[in-house]
Amino acid sequence: TIDDVKRLADLSALTLSDQQALQFKKQLEDILAYVEQLNEVDTRGLEPTYQVTGLENIWRDDAVQDSEIQREDLLALSPDKADNCVKVPKVL
Repeated sequence: TIDDVKRLADLSALTLSDQQALQFKKQLEDILAYVEQLNEVDTRGLEPTYQVTGLENIWRDDAVQDSEIQREDLLALSPDKADNCVKVPKVL
């Protein structure tokens, strides 16, 4: 419904005109119809397929590499520090 579209827009912090809401209503109906069509496909006996390209992740060992740089040298470069750590502004 239009109310559903406006509710979704509100949750997404979007402002929609009445014309846009009607357009999105139609698009959402089409999407839901397609998903419903997919639900009708008989998948009994088929194993789930999550990856079809054959590509695999290339993992590397998570090993600590020793460095000549000392912690104190790095802290000395910081404009602000506290309790032996670099102090940064709050982000939340």
